[in-house]
Amino acid sequence: MRTKVAIIGAGPAGLLLGQLLHAYGIDNVILERQTADYVLGRIRAGVLEQGTVDLLEEVGAAARAHREGLVHHGVELAFGGVRHRIDMHAATGKTMMIYGQTEVTRDLMDARRAAGLTTVYEAADVTPHEFDGNHPRVSYVKDGATHEITCDFIAGCDGFHGVSRKSVSAAIRTFERVYPFGWLGILSETPPVSHELIYTNHERGFSLCTMRSMHRSRYYLQCSMEDHIDQWPDDRFWDELKRRLDREAVDHLVTGPSIEKSIAPLRSFVAEPMRFGKMFLAGDAAHIVPPTGAKGLNLAASDVHYLSQALREFYDEKSYAGIDAYSTTALARVWKAVRFSWWMTSMLHKFPDTGEFGARIQLAELDYLVSSQAAATSLSENYVGLPF
Repeated sequence: MRTKVAIIGAGPAGLLLGQLLHAYGIDNVILERQTADYVLGRIRAGVLEQGTVDLLEEVGAAARAHREGLVHHGVELAFGGVRHRIDMHAATGKTMMIYGQTEVTRDLMDARRAAGLTTVYEAADVTPHEFDGNHPRVSYVKDGATHEITCDFIAGCDGFHGVSRKSVSAAIRTFERVYPFGWLGILSETPPVSHELIYTNHERGFSLCTMRSMHRSRYYLQCSMEDHIDQWPDDRFWDELKRRLDREAVDHLVTGPSIEKSIAPLRSFVAEPMRFGKMFLAGDAAHIVPPTGAKGLNLAASDVHYLSQALREFYDEKSYAGIDAYSTTALARVWKAVRFSWWMTSMLHKFPDTGEFGARIQLAELDYLVSSQAAATSLSENYVGLPF
């Protein structure tokens, strides 16, 4: 098989890149080692920056998001038993949208299928070759037979554990911070406790109240990484959540059986550079952020924006300028998001080694944040998404 761009990974990063390239007249093929149903079964982020929604609009995959997504103008910060609203729209003129990553993936899959583009699912042993030369190719095994795709460029959009970054590990410098706790999350068929997200700093640990729709809620508790979901039956989860919420939130909380439950580790991770000859890394293949700042999916979208523009410039203008600048340009935005996610995590979670002094510093910072327009604007600019 021959194509211009071989994309490894059919998550939202790979699918969005494929649709953008198709819109620009650039042929592409996507290889995915899992089944489509497995990809859709991943429960992930649910807050979209306005820039991410704009990219979905550009590829004609935003109609359902606009019908079913929930547009948010701000968030609430709770500490000391009191909630404070940050009006992000007033500060920035931008909004966020609550729309699950699963739904984004489904919409992009549907758009790709409607366009008649090739996606190879259950592609085993995917391996990029000769990306540092003039004849890049990707091999894979499907139904017991080995296949090969020759291409101009390879895009590694296959996540933190994918083969793309592993293929260039010797040439990569990594930066990592592993946090000493995780997030225990549940999904329930219950109305949300508030029409906006509630981020809570509490002496027992962080909590987050969010939603997927007006009938489906998502809740998180800071927990030990030594915990197991079997230790957290639904009744224990709801009881602990109530202990960390303010009184008004507890009064409005509707509990019910969980339909999904998981514990996720928190880490900050960046791999540099993001270009290796004619292969590029994008999304979780290049960086991971803790979910506190709602940046993971949105960073993948910004990577894909930069990469698609660089490839468009190459094919339209025969220029390598955008390709040569891709890593530097993408990483500049990545590091700002890493900083913001680290800051949000540091301000809201209970750390085992900071003691009472650290807790008081957190409360002082939160109090400053909700009482200073300049501080609230800084938070808002980063949360709604820095410009591409």
